[in-house]
Amino acid sequence: MLIRFARQLSIAMIIALLFTRFNVSSQSASQSKPNIIVFLVDDMGWQDTSVPFWNKPTDFNRRFHTPNMERLAREGVKFTNAYAMPVCTPTRVSLLTGVNAAHHRVTHWTSPDKNKNTDHEDPTVKAVDWNINGFSPVPRVEHTFHGTALPEILKQNGYYTVHSGKAHFGSTGTPGSDPLNVGFDVNIAGSSIGHPASYSGKANYDSPVNGKPHRNAVPGLETYHGTETFLSDAITIEALKAIEKPVSDKKPFFLYLAHYAVHVPLTADPRFLNRYLQAGLDSTEAKYAALVEGMDQSLGDVLKYLDDKKIADNTVVMFMSDNGGLSLSPARGGQAWTHNLPLKAGKGSVYEGGIREPMLVKWPGIVKAGSVADQYVIIEDFFPTILDMVGVKNAKTVQKIDGKTFLPILRNPAFKDGTRGLVWHHPNRWIAAEGPNIHYASAFRQGDWKLIYNYRQAKLELYNLRDDIGEAHDLATSNPAKVKELAALLTKQLKAWNAQWPVFKATGKPVPFPDEVAIK
Repeated sequence: MLIRFARQLSIAMIIALLFTRFNVSSQSASQSKPNIIVFLVDDMGWQDTSVPFWNKPTDFNRRFHTPNMERLAREGVKFTNAYAMPVCTPTRVSLLTGVNAAHHRVTHWTSPDKNKNTDHEDPTVKAVDWNINGFSPVPRVEHTFHGTALPEILKQNGYYTVHSGKAHFGSTGTPGSDPLNVGFDVNIAGSSIGHPASYSGKANYDSPVNGKPHRNAVPGLETYHGTETFLSDAITIEALKAIEKPVSDKKPFFLYLAHYAVHVPLTADPRFLNRYLQAGLDSTEAKYAALVEGMDQSLGDVLKYLDDKKIADNTVVMFMSDNGGLSLSPARGGQAWTHNLPLKAGKGSVYEGGIREPMLVKWPGIVKAGSVADQYVIIEDFFPTILDMVGVKNAKTVQKIDGKTFLPILRNPAFKDGTRGLVWHHPNRWIAAEGPNIHYASAFRQGDWKLIYNYRQAKLELYNLRDDIGEAHDLATSNPAKVKELAALLTKQLKAWNAQWPVFKATGKPVPFPDEVAIK
């Protein structure tokens, strides 16, 4: 009897030991997957930071105080040729799907109102039929791009997914307007709106119109209504609360912390305003600089959380902006408070000021601290790169992926590929005011060369970015062979993607493709 009991006990102990070892092994495998944080800023200019993304610091870099971006640059890799789309929703949809804007046809910012075209009327060119309702995770939703979203894939592969801040993936009343439909387990303050009505907790993040809530009132933050909590702080606090669950459960997480900052309305983060007023900036510049520093404080809070929880070594932090800084503000007579110089133009433009972004990536053990990568990358590359990071191979997606993983660059920042072509396609009129190529333009970069095509003027421009980062010297007439080469490549890609194409109002004829334009 005792012998039999001993044998049964021994078998039970062996089974328990094996189960424990299997369970620990499973947990270890789960924990070995890196946590991923995408920290996305809205409308941040290339120079709106104390981190220089050029070959030297500038006076603008000295103006701003972003110590946590500086820390991220010291501990990770700085990308000096990182690109997004000219305006916000195209960038966000490309990040979500891995598809270029010319391909997914969300080429402009989407309205919170369903089926509303945000293109301004143009005297020369008819509005194109673009996907005015944005992204949709389900098929056959009118005027949307249907695809498989990044957080959905991560969720299927064991990740706890959190969205906090600005979504702006799709219009109200469509599935894509709610991050919970896009694969996020948690949604904090994300909806169809593109900017907040207010950054003030005292104002309930709202600015009522005729006694009714503003359509851009930020949802879901009622806990902070009537408080002094600035919007950038509120969405950060809630984001860190949300990832407590996966951290406690030792489950990998994906946090998409997408700030409303530094988009208008121009509201100073009161914690930082005096620094800039005392430095002699006018009130407008000081407000903007304080808004930037508040965003940077959020980054610092995230990094501190990772340190305190002792999970920093297994967490990837990716910093990016969604488009260039505002360079043309009709409300200020054409002046602006964001700074892209020496880059040309700003938000809405396919010149470098509208598309070149501050980008930083920290990944301990993989990325060499303090390194610099000069290889160009573009926003749709985030999708395949993140899947590469977490070990997801051959993910099943509705859409064909245009992005290319930049994991080789993270492993070796000196990596070079001058043969790849990048495409920007903005067949839309962004605002009523005019500005340098902020309407109806496409661009193509290969190596150091960049071609810009202005539809309305049927004009091609050529720049060598290595020698002329400010695109001040058009080389089209002096190098027609390069113009012809790049125009052919751009046209081929646009046609392969069946990109929507504008028509002249006067003639009803399509605008010539780049390879059909005579070099003047």
